[in-house]
Amino acid sequence: MTEPQRASSAPADAAATATRTEWSSSGQTPLRQFLRTETGSAAILAGATLAALLWSNLAGGSFDGLWSTVLSARVGGHGIELDLRQFVNSGLMALFFLVVGLEARREFDMGELRVRSRVALPFLAGLGGMLVPIAIYLALNVGRGTAHGWGAAASTDTAFALGALALVGGKRLPDRVRTYLLTFSVVDDLLGLAIIAIFYSGHVRWLPLLIGVALLAVYGVVTRRAFRNGPAYLLLGLGTWVAFWESGVDPIVAGLVIGLLTCAYPAAREDLQQATDAFRTFREQPTARLAAAAREVVRSAISPNERLQERYHWWTSYLIVPLFALANADIKISGSFLADAYTSPATLGIMIGYVVGKPVGTASTAWLVSKLTRGRLTPPIGWGAVVGVGAVAGIGFTVSLLIASLAFTGTVLDEAKLGILSGVILATGLTWAVFHGLDRLSPRTRLRALLGSAMTVTDLAVPVDPDRDHIRGPKKDALITLVEYGDFECPYCGQAEPAVRELVREYGELRFVFRHLPLTEVHPHAQLAAEGAEAAAKQGAFWEMHDMLMDHQGALTFLDLMRYASELGLDTEKFGANLRKHAGAYRIAEDVDSADLASVSGTPTFFINGNRYYGAFDLAALQEAVHAAKGRAVLGSR
Repeated sequence: MTEPQRASSAPADAAATATRTEWSSSGQTPLRQFLRTETGSAAILAGATLAALLWSNLAGGSFDGLWSTVLSARVGGHGIELDLRQFVNSGLMALFFLVVGLEARREFDMGELRVRSRVALPFLAGLGGMLVPIAIYLALNVGRGTAHGWGAAASTDTAFALGALALVGGKRLPDRVRTYLLTFSVVDDLLGLAIIAIFYSGHVRWLPLLIGVALLAVYGVVTRRAFRNGPAYLLLGLGTWVAFWESGVDPIVAGLVIGLLTCAYPAAREDLQQATDAFRTFREQPTARLAAAAREVVRSAISPNERLQERYHWWTSYLIVPLFALANADIKISGSFLADAYTSPATLGIMIGYVVGKPVGTASTAWLVSKLTRGRLTPPIGWGAVVGVGAVAGIGFTVSLLIASLAFTGTVLDEAKLGILSGVILATGLTWAVFHGLDRLSPRTRLRALLGSAMTVTDLAVPVDPDRDHIRGPKKDALITLVEYGDFECPYCGQAEPAVRELVREYGELRFVFRHLPLTEVHPHAQLAAEGAEAAAKQGAFWEMHDMLMDHQGALTFLDLMRYASELGLDTEKFGANLRKHAGAYRIAEDVDSADLASVSGTPTFFINGNRYYGAFDLAALQEAVHAAKGRAVLGSR
C-alpha cells in the first residue's frame, strides 16, 4: 500500500471504528447512561400503570388471581413461600434498589459527591423534602386510623421524576439540573427504605437479621479486596436476601446496602495495559484457556460497580419497575369511589404532601442551609431550577406504593393509590408551570435561575500553564478553556478533530490546549508522532504539525514525519536530529503524568474549564457543552 493510500484510509477507519464504539457514538458515561435509562423507562412505567388500571377494572378476577399465585422454593426441610406480587415487590425490586445503591456509590466515589462537603446539602434537602410532606400528611390524618400510613407521602420516584423533567424541560435543561434531582432523590430512596425497615417491617427475628448483616459485612470485605468470583457473589446476595426475608425486614433493604457497598473507580492505565497484554497473548496463541484469561483480565479492568450497573440497570428500569407498577397500580374506579376518595384524609394527605410538601421542603431546606453556612453550601444549580426540581420531586410512585401496600388494605389502600397517582399528574403540571415561567425570563436571568453561581468540581489535576502548554486561541483572559488529552494515531481523536477546529473558529473566547497521551500499547507510532509534534514545536510549528498528523493518521513512520516537516518548510536536518534524540520525550512524559493524576486512561479525553467532559465527540454535543460552560463563566465573572 502506498503512503497516500494509507493516509486516506485513516478517516474511513476512524469512522468505521466509531460506529462500533458505543461510548464514542452515544456519549454515555455511567451517570448519563443512568439518567437516560431512567428517563426512557418512565414511558413504559406510565404504560404499565395504565394497563394495571384497565385490567383491574375490566377483568378484576383474572388480575387478582394472577398476582395471588403462590410460589415456593424448598431445599430439604426449609423453604420460602410467597405469592407472585410479593415476589415482585420484595424479590425483583431488590434488584432495582441494588441499582439505586450502585448509582449512589458511584456518585460518592467518582461523581460530584466525591467532594464530601457536597454531600451535606442534598442530604438535608432530601430530608427536608420528606419531613414536610410527612408533616402535612399527619396534620390531615391526626387521630385517625390512617395516620400510620405517613410513610406513603415521603419518597420521590426517580424514574417517573426524570421522565417528567425530560417531558416538560426537554433538552434545554443542563445536565446539572437532572444530576441534582438524582442526587437528592437517591437520598430520598435511602431514607424511604430505612422507613420501611424500621416502621413497616413485620415482627423482627433477630437471629436471621444478624446473619444477614454478617453476610453484608462479608460482601463488603471481599468486594474491597477485588475478590473475583461471580458465583460466590451470587450466593452471598441470595443468602443475604433469604436472611432478611426470614428476619421480617423487607429484603429490598439488602439490595440497596449491597449496591452501596460496591465500589466504583475509573479503569487504571496499568489494568488496561494488562488487558492489552492478555489479548496480545491470545492473538499469538488463540486457545480457549487464553481466551478465558483475556476475557477475565478485560472484565476486571472495569469496577464491579459499573459491571453490575451494566448487567442489571436495563432490566430493572425497563422490566422490573414496570412489572411492579402492573402488580400494584390497581384501583377499582367508580363515581362513588372518586367522590369518597377525594375527601379522604389518606388521599388528600398523600396528594397534598407530595404536590405542596416536596417543593416547599426541598427548596426551603436548601435555602436555609445556604443562609446558615453563609453561602459555603449552596445548590449546584440556580434557585429557579431548585424550585422546579422540588416540584418534580413531588412525583412519588415506587417506594410510596410499597409503603402504602404495607400500611393499608382494602378501600383505604385504593384511596392511598389514588392519592399517589393524582400527585404524579399534579406534580408534572406544576413542574411544567415552573419551567415554562423560567423560559419567559430574559436569557441572562434564565441562565442564572437554572445554573446559579456554584462552582463545579474541578477534574483537571494540572492547571493550564500559558508558558508551557500548547494553546490555540487566546492564551489569557479566555472564557472557555478546552483541554484534550490525545493520541495522533487514535481514530477517535481523528473523529473529534473537525469538531474541535470548528469550535476554535466559532468561539473567539475559547482556547484549545492539546496534551499528549500516546497509547503505545495499541498505537505503535503514537509516541514517535508525539515527538514529531514536539520537534516541530521547537521551530514554532506545533499546530501546523498537529493538524498534519491528525489528517494523516495512517502514515506516521519516521519517513512520513520527515516528509511532513519538509512540506511545512521546516529545517528537516534539525527536525530529524530532534526526533533521533527523542528531544520531546520528557515533555510528553509530563503530559502523561498529568493525565494519570486526573485518572485519564483513554483518548480523546476532554476537559472544559477544568471539568471533565462526558459526551459524544460530534460538533453539536461539544457546542452544547461549550455553550453551557460559557454561560457559567459569564455568570461567574459578574
